[in-house]
Amino acid sequence: MRYLKILIIGLLLAAPGLAAARTADVPGSAVWYFHIDLAQMREDGPGKGLYLWLEDEALSEVKEESGIDLNKELDSLTAFALDGEGPVILFEGNISQDTRDKIMTFIAAAGDLKPLKSSGKAYYHFKGTDEDESIGLSDADNNIEIQIDSLEEESWISLALKNKVLITGSEEQMQAMLANNGKIAGSKGHNGALLVLTAEKTMLQAGMNSASFGEDGDSDWESNILRNTEQVAFLMAAAANKLALEAELITSEPEMAESLASVVRGLISLMSFNDEIDAETVAMLQGTTVEAKGKSLSISLAIDPDLVIKTISD
Repeated sequence: MRYLKILIIGLLLAAPGLAAARTADVPGSAVWYFHIDLAQMREDGPGKGLYLWLEDEALSEVKEESGIDLNKELDSLTAFALDGEGPVILFEGNISQDTRDKIMTFIAAAGDLKPLKSSGKAYYHFKGTDEDESIGLSDADNNIEIQIDSLEEESWISLALKNKVLITGSEEQMQAMLANNGKIAGSKGHNGALLVLTAEKTMLQAGMNSASFGEDGDSDWESNILRNTEQVAFLMAAAANKLALEAELITSEPEMAESLASVVRGLISLMSFNDEIDAETVAMLQGTTVEAKGKSLSISLAIDPDLVIKTISD
């Protein structure tokens, strides 16, 4: 089973064929983005089991410790960071006034709040205190702690928009989002804008460019891949009774894409002949599509949702 976990992690770090790429929904200067559609996962279908696993592993604990029922109130989460600026996090769903009040209580307990207004909408400047450097929920044993890195020290928060909670790393970001009613202003024509993979019934999307990779790899092989990679994008969507996993990696040159494709195909072949891997996993591996086209490496496969849950639970 660890071989399948390696493949899934590889897909999460790398990047596919069912989806068409577009950049309209991501700011042109974004260096990374992440989106999860919990409402889509909750629907009956291949994502339902994955959602129940997530509910059991995390959402139920949040409800127990804070009284906030994310199962009923959170439909999606979108996060991204712009080049040279802090992150933006957008929570969307049927967020009750009681939950909004609790959120403000948690935040106020973690630092100082200053009320402000822009475009006729209220927002707050948060400044973390030395005594408590985190924004989020935490129980007595620190089993739950929602860390937001730089946002712990300083951030801007708004609950003024219907069905939305907005957190930004700069006041300019907050004011721009409030002026646009919380919508993300995309940029189709930005040179080097991030690749976004899309499909029907998408549950998870993520991507990053080379500025987000960091400088240190765990090995010379990993460092060589990072040095020759410009972008990575990932998608998970419902496809009939399977989960479609797609990834696309944009390399610095076509030769690198071809080399990586050969490596991935070789790993899949070796794993397929391993006696420790069951027939179901072998069939899934053999159905994986790996394609190099120009500087792009695409990987796609359809996987049984029960197999995904079993893998991430081990």
